[in-house]
Amino acid sequence: MHTKINAVTERIRKKVQDVNVGRALYTAFLIPTAVAATPLQAHAAGDTIWTKASEIMQDVYTQILGISTIAAIVTASIALLLMNFSRSGRTVDESRAWLKRIIITWAILNGLGFIMAYVTPFFSGGTWSPTTT
Repeated sequence: MHTKINAVTERIRKKVQDVNVGRALYTAFLIPTAVAATPLQAHAAGDTIWTKASEIMQDVYTQILGISTIAAIVTASIALLLMNFSRSGRTVDESRAWLKRIIITWAILNGLGFIMAYVTPFFSGGTWSPTTT
């Protein structure tokens, strides 16, 4: 019995050592790759980090809106089909609930763009600058 415990303990130690070696190798690969992938053009042509970050956020947000709109149309269509062609009251109720969730989520995602377009000018240059009229 004692030898079995020692054998199991030895196997566990070996596996732990293997994991640590693998993690070290992965880290040794990841760091040079990340350094090589770092964009060097962010400081060129007078661009600041804030303008680049703004461009990236707008691009990502535009892509998210496109994907979310397509996903909302497809899932809303499925919910409407289930609602119209189902004979079960429970399915109709669940479809109606999912349709409400889809519409609310899509409206929130589109509303974030409106909010950002309205609020972002107040923070020009990274500082608060309210406009007085």
